Amino acid sequence: MFSKNVGKIDRIIRIVVGVALLAGFVINADAAYRWLYLIGIVPLVTGLMSSCALYSLIGINTCKIKK
Repeated sequence: MFSKNVGKIDRIIRIVVGVALLAGFVINADAAYRWLYLIGIVPLVTGLMSSCALYSLIGINTCKIKK
């Protein structure tokens, strides 16, 4: 489907940020702009899939090259 272009450290950061934002959505139940925390779905999914569409468009690849 998509080629892997997200490296190990990049993946970990994306997953942590995604989970933290989604936790903020659950914790701040009565916040005015609570729905903005749902943006955490994007880094979480891209981290879990190891593929980022924006990286593909720009031509960035943070995966180590296998020799």
